[in-house]
Amino acid sequence: MTPKIDTAQRRARLATRHRLTAPAESVHAAADAVVALHATDPATVHLSAWARVKGDGVAELENALYEERTLVRILGMRRTVFVAGLENAALVQAACSADIAKKQRRLLEQHLGQQGHPENVPDPERWLAEVEDATERALKARGSATAQQLSEDEPRLRQQLLMSKGKPYEAIANVTSRVLFQLAVDGRIVRGRPRGSWLSSQYYWATMADWLPQGLAVRDADEARAELARKWLHAYGPAPIADLRWWTGWTVGQTKKALAAVQPIEVDLDGVPGVLLADDVEPVPEPEPWVALLPALDPTSMGWLDREWYLGPHRAALFDGTGNIGPTIWADGRIVGGWAQRPDGEVVHHFLEDVGADVERAVEAEANHLAEWFGEVRVTPRMRTPLERRLAQ
Repeated sequence: MTPKIDTAQRRARLATRHRLTAPAESVHAAADAVVALHATDPATVHLSAWARVKGDGVAELENALYEERTLVRILGMRRTVFVAGLENAALVQAACSADIAKKQRRLLEQHLGQQGHPENVPDPERWLAEVEDATERALKARGSATAQQLSEDEPRLRQQLLMSKGKPYEAIANVTSRVLFQLAVDGRIVRGRPRGSWLSSQYYWATMADWLPQGLAVRDADEARAELARKWLHAYGPAPIADLRWWTGWTVGQTKKALAAVQPIEVDLDGVPGVLLADDVEPVPEPEPWVALLPALDPTSMGWLDREWYLGPHRAALFDGTGNIGPTIWADGRIVGGWAQRPDGEVVHHFLEDVGADVERAVEAEANHLAEWFGEVRVTPRMRTPLERRLAQ
């Protein structure tokens, strides 16, 4: 008989394993708990760590990223930037980034050969390889550098592309960011410290060899996908297979092969078929009542494709038009509202359903705690959502 796991148990697992009911002992442990922290918006990393550690999140996270370098920014699942521990980063590189690198290289070579401005590049494959090598040499010579500095050292980075010719949004752009993206997703260079505060999305680059002399462990792609699937199932399972495929960005074949190696069991998720690690069937104890204020793009909020079991009817208020979630209020494993920071620093919130007096008081206390932690810092999510925009006014 197929084991049944109800929504209450899924919420209990989410709360416990994502470290939302008891603080993690470190930012490294907080990142590992969710496999990796979303980092497309720089503020998300720090706020996600704060929600799970409740310490001096900025100082501890920056120490792990830039001094001890036990965490690293990596471009991985779904072409998204994540912050991960070195072990998980190596898995992501082999399981996800390598495939992205191949596809993006073909696309960039095609654009260089067909959409160059003012003229196309005659031999895009050779040209790109030469420019990548020259850029890496320039970066190694400097130790660290911005994109602008590298384009000064290697003028070919200023090669232009004419994108979307004839369309209303036609644009001419240098290939600088595309080449740096390619070097990064290939694991040759890495994003180092930001230019300015921890809210900046512009970084100094370094070669991977200089940043992490030991490098990332080289993993077989199939083995890495199996291990990444295992880690995801521990943190996010049980779940439908479609959720794993969406989260990783894998093909149907890659997903099937990874799961064949893991050999999870089939479970019934309130009528929806799902999978769970075979040694993880025992129920997780129901945690004490809890609340959390999670940032936009938090890995818990974005961990599944099918979100109805924790999101309910609140998608329109909390997501932007391209599928990015804004700041959310969580209570006992489900999203019940959203929050924002106003220009004067106040953290304001709004409930999208009746939650009761106890939850209201707990959320008010958490909002005050977060406002105190922000201090003079002001954070606006890169991806604005309807409720966040309204609250932030």
